[in-house]
Amino acid sequence: MGDPETEVVMPRLKNDLVALLLACAKGRLSNARIRTDKRAATTVFLVSGGYPGPYEKGKVIKGLDAVKDCIPFHAGTKRQGADIVTDGGRVLALTSYGRTAAAALRRSNQNARKVSFKGKYFRRDIGKDLLQGE
Repeated sequence: MGDPETEVVMPRLKNDLVALLLACAKGRLSNARIRTDKRAATTVFLVSGGYPGPYEKGKVIKGLDAVKDCIPFHAGTKRQGADIVTDGGRVLALTSYGRTAAAALRRSNQNARKVSFKGKYFRRDIGKDLLQGE
């Protein structure tokens, strides 16, 4: 898996990942009972302006302390003194749970709006096609 699949699938996994990997390596994965969180999960990626083309690094990220009911995965960030700054094209993945995919996506987008850095961009259309049946 890659981004954003990992950030949205792995938080729903209730099993110990290492135990599942060991079972897989030993050819015993079929004996494992894989348990998942029943809630829906969505991830919104915050990216640097210009990504996937050229982008600048070192932009101070603000608002991380305002993110609530969300798992922020740092992808292209680094600590610079007291600040967290951008250090890649894909900067942060914000994963949220909800009773439905629509509720989870609303929460991820709400949290995405709380975080700021110069050139921040995130797509508001990704995932909308999956909500047609909800």
